[in-house]
Amino acid sequence: MNKHHESHGSHGLPDDDPQLTLRSPAELADALPYLMGFHPTDSIVMVALHGRRGRFGGRLRLGIPRAPGEWPHVAEQLAECLMAGSERRGPRPDGIIVFLCQDPEPGSDMTSSQVMERLRPLAQLLRTACGALDVPVLEALCISDGRYWSYCCPDARCCPPEGNVLAMAGTSVLAAAATFAGLQVRGSLREMEARLAPWRRPAAADQERVLAAAEEALVPRILDEEERLRVGRETLDLAGRVMRRLSGAPPATGRTDADALDDALIAHDEAAALVLGLQDRTTRDRAAEWMEGPDAAPAQRLWRALARRCVGRYGEHAAAPLTLAGWVAWSTGDEPAARVALGLALRADPEYQFAQLLHQACNRGLDPEALRRCLREERREREEGGAAAAGGAVGEAGLGGSDRVPALGAEADVAEPAAAERRVAVEASASGVGGPVRRLRSRRKSPAATRNEGAAATSPANRRDAAPASARPEGVEGGAPAAGSARRGARRTGRAGQRDGTGR
Repeated sequence: MNKHHESHGSHGLPDDDPQLTLRSPAELADALPYLMGFHPTDSIVMVALHGRRGRFGGRLRLGIPRAPGEWPHVAEQLAECLMAGSERRGPRPDGIIVFLCQDPEPGSDMTSSQVMERLRPLAQLLRTACGALDVPVLEALCISDGRYWSYCCPDARCCPPEGNVLAMAGTSVLAAAATFAGLQVRGSLREMEARLAPWRRPAAADQERVLAAAEEALVPRILDEEERLRVGRETLDLAGRVMRRLSGAPPATGRTDADALDDALIAHDEAAALVLGLQDRTTRDRAAEWMEGPDAAPAQRLWRALARRCVGRYGEHAAAPLTLAGWVAWSTGDEPAARVALGLALRADPEYQFAQLLHQACNRGLDPEALRRCLREERREREEGGAAAAGGAVGEAGLGGSDRVPALGAEADVAEPAAAERRVAVEASASGVGGPVRRLRSRRKSPAATRNEGAAATSPANRRDAAPASARPEGVEGGAPAAGSARRGARRTGRAGQRDGTGR
């Protein structure tokens, strides 16, 4: 067993503050869900350690790339990112803890021991990459199917080949301390993502047909400036009615039942109209104002439900409701849920700049109040009639084009948070046509041609992805780079935004 002390505390706490000391791989494995806020399935997690007692510092998560050929590059980038983010925050880490979390594929013959062995080269690459930066990996653990293994301990007496069984959830001293401190574990990452995933039920085919009909009816209207504003008002009115309907529904017992209830309360045509209407960025910005108080909970339920309705070839349309779901979660203090939703939004559309900016700001630990103030002020001015001509968009005058949009997830933290908060508040949104509709507008030849080509042009299957699927991340916490592709994708996004002047 690798013996060392890791202290579980907030970032930046001095070493003499009250701390809970973790003394073994078992306790480290038990601590991971409380560090992340969920069980990070199919993930690489790296945690920085500081000081003589090994106080927890910055952390990042990245989905494990399926192709082992990507592992060397990923390991180098993750090590560099954790170092850079930690140095921006303060001192360089004195050590690193690595977790590799992956269960056997359902229905496969692979055992958890075989998963551990398959991931052993990745663990070694991460140890080597951190060592090359003169920061040792003090422990590297594999967590799979309720067991854990140490890649650093050669002693079979304490770390047997078959692994050790994890403690029963909620029974450890750390679990008790976390509960006392109000920390929550929201299930597994897979479970959190499932709440936002498109339907795979028979009703998905009906929903896709209704989406196609709504697209044919709404896209020509959205491409007309006067009609676009009218569609925006209709979309927001409908969203308000549905939110009131959700608020008035009797409470369900569990998450699955609650989601099923919400799905049953929204008709196919309502979902289609809302999904298509939110592709307009002005409308989306107005919808983002439902971010706090009694509006937040029904808005969150609506955005999750709409993300589940983006079925079939409309998967990329989910970027808008997923980003709104992430924004409401971040605004209400649920950062783990925010990161999951924003990561899925970027998986749906890697070029969606609103999701990029919110994901980066959330990972950097910025205060969402800056953007909330901006949205409140916009709503106040609009209600007073002062912003009617601007169409109700956030920060349009201050955006100045997408050349000012920072690269996605480049680093873990910022040196000047106040300045960064102001930048996010100004740049997080802009008026105009966004999402799939924006790309249709950029290639419009004539109103007649647009009507004929609308459905095909807005189909995600007919668009070039920003990066190969194998190179895109499944969600990064702590500002990790997207396996070498996010920076390139973000630069491409910036150039595209500059060409048509709308950004995203």
